[in-house]
Amino acid sequence: MGNQNIIESINADALKTDIPRFDIGDTVNVHLRIVEGEKERIQVYQGTVILRKGRGIDENVTVRRMVGEIGVEKTWPIHSPLIAKFEVVRRGDARRAKLYFLRDRVGKSRRLRDRRRGMKHVEGLDTVHR
Repeated sequence: MGNQNIIESINADALKTDIPRFDIGDTVNVHLRIVEGEKERIQVYQGTVILRKGRGIDENVTVRRMVGEIGVEKTWPIHSPLIAKFEVVRRGDARRAKLYFLRDRVGKSRRLRDRRRGMKHVEGLDTVHR
């Protein structure tokens, strides 16, 4: 058994299994656990997924949202214990792997089309392992 297989078997326990299927261009709600002193609350961060990279325990997602006229991007590990859950709000049609071009867009050109093709088979799928 190689070193890589040993590392992956150790990390397999920390992987979440309740992650919904979402891709680049989708609008998601990220439910974050915020700990303030001894209190814990859930804060929702809604935005467009512009970047998803890595695999296994090292997989990261970058979500971009607009606050006023200023773009805010946050990056989280998908399997982080600080993330309570992901919720897909809307599916966007993206033809690229990274949507960095949205940083330069203003107004209506910032929006992505809805993904309409093949939605019948996607709705039945709850989780995905990339």
